[in-house]
Amino acid sequence: MPTTQDMSTALESGLLDDLQHQVAVFARRAEQTRLGGVGRLRNSMDRAAYLLLSRLDSKGPMGVKALAAGMGIDSSTVTRQVAPLVETGLVKRTSHPEDGRAVVLQLSPRGKTRLDEVRASRRELMALLTEDWQEDERETFCRLLTRFNSALSERMAATAQQPEAPRAPAS
Repeated sequence: MPTTQDMSTALESGLLDDLQHQVAVFARRAEQTRLGGVGRLRNSMDRAAYLLLSRLDSKGPMGVKALAAGMGIDSSTVTRQVAPLVETGLVKRTSHPEDGRAVVLQLSPRGKTRLDEVRASRRELMALLTEDWQEDERETFCRLLTRFNSALSERMAATAQQPEAPRAPAS
């Protein structure tokens, strides 16, 4: 006869299966739509650009290494992702005021305008998707999603610090 612990574990296992499935569906749908907003700005800015511009907007000008560290990604990835933003005038590269050899990335006025437009479009999409939700449901969802994203970030950071496990030789 199953114990209370066994039944609890089985229920939790089912819930965790449902959770991982819903996260997978969310990731696929978010990537398909890029949660890009509504109207003419729908799908108008990819996730990497949006996150880079948002970081520069909230934290101010910074170097590639600081930007990469703050976003939890590699400097070479930031360099590659920021190049088209510089080419299109959304980000400016300037010399560091104290060390002329260092490069500082800064959101340009054009970048700020574009980011504000995309944010407004995405905000409108969030309002549409949750229009039948109560305010406390939106707050709870946002709080839990933030907590989930923080746990993912912490897990990624901890995993990155662990040495790779040795691989078994091919047979």
